[in-house]
Amino acid sequence: MLISVKYSLLLRNTNHILLMRPKIDFFYTGKPEANQTQSEQTLPCVIHTEANPHSAKSLKETVFGAKEDYFMLFTKPCLPLLGLFALDRMIQVAEDSGAGMVYTDYFELKDGSRKTHPLCDYQTGSIRDDFDFGPLLLIRTDAAKKALQKVNTDYDYAALYDLRLKISQDYPLVHLNEYLYTLEENDLRNSDEKMFAYADPKNRAVQLEMEQACTEHLKAIGAWLKPVFDKIDLNEGAFPVEASVIIPVRNRIKTVTDAIESVLSQKTGFDFNLIIIDNHSTDGTTEAIAEKALKDNRIIHLIPKREDLGIGGCWNEGVQHPECGRFAIQLDSDDVYSDENTLSKVVQAFYVQNCAMLVGSYRMCNFDLQTIPPGIIDHKEWTPENGRNNALRINGLGAPRAFFTPALRNIKVPNTSYGEDYALGLQFSRKWQIGRIYDVLYLCRRWDENSDAALDITKLNANNSYKDKLRSIEISARQKLNN
Repeated sequence: MLISVKYSLLLRNTNHILLMRPKIDFFYTGKPEANQTQSEQTLPCVIHTEANPHSAKSLKETVFGAKEDYFMLFTKPCLPLLGLFALDRMIQVAEDSGAGMVYTDYFELKDGSRKTHPLCDYQTGSIRDDFDFGPLLLIRTDAAKKALQKVNTDYDYAALYDLRLKISQDYPLVHLNEYLYTLEENDLRNSDEKMFAYADPKNRAVQLEMEQACTEHLKAIGAWLKPVFDKIDLNEGAFPVEASVIIPVRNRIKTVTDAIESVLSQKTGFDFNLIIIDNHSTDGTTEAIAEKALKDNRIIHLIPKREDLGIGGCWNEGVQHPECGRFAIQLDSDDVYSDENTLSKVVQAFYVQNCAMLVGSYRMCNFDLQTIPPGIIDHKEWTPENGRNNALRINGLGAPRAFFTPALRNIKVPNTSYGEDYALGLQFSRKWQIGRIYDVLYLCRRWDENSDAALDITKLNANNSYKDKLRSIEISARQKLNN
């Protein structure tokens, strides 16, 4: 099948080879004079625009201004350096696959060296608004125009997000695992800084628009859930204590005693205990916990017989223990509660809100508990009416997390060390209301030994793909529930 686009001849002066390249419409966010030199020899047709692809008005002008079968959208102000026959290859893949959009891996120039930047495959559950397509998108023009006919909202921030969601309803979004262009990378933030950008309070207006676009998409694919929840009997069963704090830990000698003291200092009108699942520590953590346990019988020190447990598996060990209380409340081994009333606030909220899971708010800190950007993470975009749907768009729900123990014992925690809490949030919200406390309950330490600090791109992609898979599973479950 011939590719139904116009062709133009381009003389590549560097080696005097005459190349044939497809002519397509090319849009990007820079000014006409911006960084022209590195790409003028590899782009057969460039239409300069300062349009904002995240604005509905500008995006419509871009899409309806496209005259060819495909258009290329570049979302950064500096043009890329295209690889040999890159456009030909992307169009060929679009034609062969019937894709509404094609995106590819790329090279990035960072600190003077060239590095690979692989991307994730797109799944049904890849509906988070920060999904990384890279900055270069090949889009089928008629698919984009069809999608825009469904748009009723003049977004200021969510137009491009909304467009790709609507395209995905009718066409595949295809990831090509080939490095087809090179880009100079100017965003030098590490993965930890990028991870929490969505929760920055200054971005709330953006988040509300993203939520609206996501909600429309979930309704279109039959995965949106009405705000109707099952009631739960919180007085079910008998328990040795009202609440248990669960701490999985491995090799946290620098912080675990801070976490323990944070729990033991709690003031409550009910009995509670602390269940620490020590996952075969080798740095002195085991001895430090044992010493604390000798002095306070509220500490239950567990060392699992199994050696294949992640954080989630350790949670299962703690929750299934006969000494676990009616409510199981999270504390990570390198964090602390914000004050001595945290447990009381959490338990009271369960009864007031009749929820099976509850999530608080937290403050980002450095190792010395000094506030660092973005400060307080409160997820105030959460609403009782739509939080269970909006949860499918974002990568986290907040902290600390707490659970009604019988429900958690029934569902069980995925045996992973990343995303296990998010998986629970999706499953719980499918059936029950998730309660919220917007007071800061938790001081979240960010330091070099965090499991998600400064991840390399391979590990970051693996984490993101796992959460996309969780969303894919959850979307299928909700579609089934609605049917």
